[in-house]
Amino acid sequence: MTETTGTTGTNETAVTTETIETDAGTARITWHRAAQAGLVLAASHGAGGGIEARDLRALAAVLPAHGVSVALVEQPWRVAGKKLAPAPKTLDVGWRGLWPALVRPGLPVIAGGRSAGARVACRTATELGAAAVLALSFPLHPPGKPEKSRADELLGAGVPTLVVQGGNDPFGKPEEFPEGPYELIQVPYGDHGFAVPKRAPLGQDEALKVITDGVAKWTASLG
Repeated sequence: MTETTGTTGTNETAVTTETIETDAGTARITWHRAAQAGLVLAASHGAGGGIEARDLRALAAVLPAHGVSVALVEQPWRVAGKKLAPAPKTLDVGWRGLWPALVRPGLPVIAGGRSAGARVACRTATELGAAAVLALSFPLHPPGKPEKSRADELLGAGVPTLVVQGGNDPFGKPEEFPEGPYELIQVPYGDHGFAVPKRAPLGQDEALKVITDGVAKWTASLG
């Protein structure tokens, strides 16, 4: 089912909401469509939040003007109103179930997400035929436990990958990331949600612009 919900932004981006039945339950996609799209960025949320995250909102507002339709994905657990995400395997099931709707426009799809959503994108990218991966706030390890690395998921994505990481992310600072076949953009002073302290020389709007400018440049390079 698809429902038109209006327009957003100065460029009158068309916004529609679509519900999808998956083997993990009912999921939801909120489309922010570009007038002349050449790519789709499908981006899902983390394990404790939704598509209202500041980085996801910023990308949905900016990228359509650059020819990238943004599909903000809500996993079934979130649509059902639950507070915490299920096991990674269940998240992968939900993502796989959504994929046919994401590729339906006939455009290359960048698999993306923040935190747990970034892990899902990396784990399934090759299997699903993603054109690339956008990993926002990739949780390299649990806070304070660098020995429990998830680097293998990132390094195994198998497609062009961009990591956008806050400089003060307790789940993995940029300097902690291993060398590998990916690009990395650092958001100075940013935490796991890309919030920056009020005392930082970089304001919150400037921090978000680091993200949107960097991702827009990267998506243009994929064409």
